[in-house]
Amino acid sequence: MDQDKNLDATQVNTDEDNDNVVVINKDGSENAKWYVVHTYSGHENKVAITLKQRIEAGGYTDRVFKLFVPHQQKIVVSEGKKRSVDEKLFPGYLMVNMLMDDDTWYIVRSTPGVTGFVGMGTTPTPLAESEVKSLMKFAKMEAPKYEAKFSVEDSVKIIEGPFKDMLGKVDEVNENQGKVRVLISVFGRETPVELDFAQVSRL
Repeated sequence: MDQDKNLDATQVNTDEDNDNVVVINKDGSENAKWYVVHTYSGHENKVAITLKQRIEAGGYTDRVFKLFVPHQQKIVVSEGKKRSVDEKLFPGYLMVNMLMDDDTWYIVRSTPGVTGFVGMGTTPTPLAESEVKSLMKFAKMEAPKYEAKFSVEDSVKIIEGPFKDMLGKVDEVNENQGKVRVLISVFGRETPVELDFAQVSRL
C-alpha cells in the first residue's frame, strides 16, 4: 500500500510546468548532474519532503537543487467505478539534481528511507541530461491511461447501458481507450459489443 499518496503542496514547491519536480533552489548550477537514489518503495514522496527539509536546514541549497519523483495520473476501473490514482513510474526511485561531493553524498545517503545511490560499484553514476528530459516529458503527458482488472476470456456482467444485467465474455481489452469488447448472447448468437470499463463488472 502506497504510504504517501501526494506531495503536500504546503511542504514543497514545484516547478510551474511540472508537478513531478520539487525545486529547492531554482538558480541551480550548470555543473549539477542528475543522480538516481534508491528508496523504500512507497516512500518516494516522504523521502523527497524529508530530503528537502534536511538540505535547507543543513545549508546545502547551493549544492542540491531539485528532486524528481516521476509519476503519472492513471484512471483505474474497479468494481465498475473509475478513480484517478497517482502512479509512480519507477517505484522505489527518486532523482536528485546536485553537485556531488562528500557532504552532499552524505546528506542524501543518510536521509531516512534512502537505501543508496544507483551507480557502478560505490560511485554514483549521473544520468544523461537527455534521459532526464525525456522522463520529465513523459511524466507530464496528460492523457490518463486506463488500467482495468479485465483479461480476455473473463466472465463479466454488464452493469450499465442498454445491455444492463446481461452476462458475457471478454473478447478484447483496450487499456488506452478504457474500452472492453464483450461477447454477449443475443437471439442465440454471440454478438460483440464495445463497452466502457465502468459499464462492466467481473464475475
